[in-house]
Amino acid sequence: MIFRQLFEQESSTYTYLIACEKTGKAALIDTVKSDVPQYIQLLRELNLTLVCALDTHTHADHITGAGELRDLTGCTTLLGEEANSTCVSHALRDGEKIPVGELTLTALYTPGHTDDSYTFHLTEGDEQYLFTGDTLLIRGTGRTDFQNGSARDQYQSLFEKLLVLPETTWVYPGHDYKGWTRSTIGEEKAHNPRLQVKDAVAYVELMSNLKLPNPKLMDIAVPANRACGKH
Repeated sequence: MIFRQLFEQESSTYTYLIACEKTGKAALIDTVKSDVPQYIQLLRELNLTLVCALDTHTHADHITGAGELRDLTGCTTLLGEEANSTCVSHALRDGEKIPVGELTLTALYTPGHTDDSYTFHLTEGDEQYLFTGDTLLIRGTGRTDFQNGSARDQYQSLFEKLLVLPETTWVYPGHDYKGWTRSTIGEEKAHNPRLQVKDAVAYVELMSNLKLPNPKLMDIAVPANRACGKH
């Protein structure tokens, strides 16, 4: 497998390139529109063909590059069906398999940060990878106070879907603001302060008291991302 973790500084967004070495087919997860030229350059230099651009959810802090990448490469754009986006090539459902050459991503519906949040799960040999978007962050979790977010739904997504995976599973989040690049399920279970709650009620109370400001680009990014970044 070919794997790259890319970082967009303004929104502290991680974009992930995964590709099948045998076939040269590639996928990009959570792209940023301003970095599309960088993605195209990397694909060209690695001699890869982009087959799909996936978003874990409708982002509020940056504009996706999915629509522009589709225009430039002919790739498929993918977003959860709960987003009700009319521009995506295909709306994902829970448990759906996404082929990338001989690799396979599985879409896991993990609502809570937003009502259209997905996590992408990949098994390659003995390794397992989770691309968690804003559902599970390193030593944190995504806020749940807008875009039909729900702390109770997020608790279930975390404790019933993600944290039951093997503790060695790699966690690659959609953002990080402290310089962390990756973690594991085991690390987060042991050290993530938001996961040290006794039940869903305690988690809801914790999340309801965060009182965070809205993302600066929220009023621009959300409608733009519903249009695949081309609004």
